Amino acid sequence: MAVIEIPSTSHIQQPKLRVLQPTWVQHNGGQYIDLRDPLGIASKGVLIPQQVAPLLTLIDGSRTIESLRHGFALRSGIQLTANQLDELVRSLDSALLLEGDTFNRAYQAAINRYRRRKSRAPSHAGHVYPSTRPDFKEMISGYVDKIDHTESFEKPVGELVGMVSPHIDYARGGTSYARLWESCKNDLQDIDIAIILGTDHHGGLGKLSPTRQNYRTPYGVIPTDRDIVDGLAKTLGQSAYTEELHHLQEHSIELAVVWLHHYFQRALPIVPILCGSFHHITTGDAKPDSQLHDAIRYLRQVVSEKRTLIVAAGDLAHVGPAFDDPEPLNLEAKRDLKTRDAKSIASIERGDAEGFLQISREEQDSRRICGIPPIYMMLSILEDVSGVSVGYNQCPADISASSVVSIVGTLLYKEHGETTNHDKED
Repeated sequence: MAVIEIPSTSHIQQPKLRVLQPTWVQHNGGQYIDLRDPLGIASKGVLIPQQVAPLLTLIDGSRTIESLRHGFALRSGIQLTANQLDELVRSLDSALLLEGDTFNRAYQAAINRYRRRKSRAPSHAGHVYPSTRPDFKEMISGYVDKIDHTESFEKPVGELVGMVSPHIDYARGGTSYARLWESCKNDLQDIDIAIILGTDHHGGLGKLSPTRQNYRTPYGVIPTDRDIVDGLAKTLGQSAYTEELHHLQEHSIELAVVWLHHYFQRALPIVPILCGSFHHITTGDAKPDSQLHDAIRYLRQVVSEKRTLIVAAGDLAHVGPAFDDPEPLNLEAKRDLKTRDAKSIASIERGDAEGFLQISREEQDSRRICGIPPIYMMLSILEDVSGVSVGYNQCPADISASSVVSIVGTLLYKEHGETTNHDKED
């Protein structure tokens, strides 16, 4: 990370920032914005001083270096020299933060490396969970020990066909993961394949991104069913693999797959698919497009031919000052959030894809449910299901717990119209 001040001449005439997730950091006693390549291709980032941060909103591809300099001076009163701005643009470009040739070349080299490997390396092993099998098993056992084993619930009679799994880190959500997987461990024996639909936090709007790459876990390699992936890619057309590299760093599928591998204790084939944001749908007039519906029809056919479990790896609400809400959450606000979450969870349990989506549209995505795309896709693929939810939790998202991420685990079964008491100790 560096703030560059060495004069140079940029070769980029009208720079444009990629879609990024900046974070504020303290550095040498000052406030800076830390900009990093969200795909993790670049090893270094760029620190932007607080007083220069407004310049970033102008780097949208419509302005030359000179017009950026004048525009920033008009808005901030700060005069940057052409050389200073040139060098800032160069540092952004070398950190792969700008659209253009530098990023495109690096991306192509990275995707080639990714596809040549025998499997996708775990990107979160060693800091979210242990990288070795014995340590991972010990971690799982620790979370299982913390859950209430006397708690029972009514499970619909039938075959387990779907699951909502959190993708939050285990330090905050570990007991919810454990509650979910312990609740269905006796329903996993005859499953042939798992379709894993994960939130793509950097994906294009409504974009589906499958991969042919296998996933590696502390237990070994989980194979990807490439025939099914190829069929989906054919359905999606030329855009199928344009964001495949997002699998490299995205945690949503990974944090579900390692639990799946632990509980199946075998290399169950998977179909990993990342799902881009539905923000254009939940805050506007857009609807799921024909490509999404084509993918749903294709995956329905897969489900009809194989004993399939669909896992939607998605969290629920992201609310509070940490997510740009003006007010911190007090106890009353958290109770209200639980009530609102319960409406969404009930629609999932009914298998009501359109109802689930409509709830967020009516509130203009005010809860910022990041799991909307994978959950909607799962519910749209499955038909005639009913479910039960376990492990609801509001996880702190800042030091004061005035912001939270809510999570839940949901199990969906083929509907038979009967229920039975189910105890996790059975």
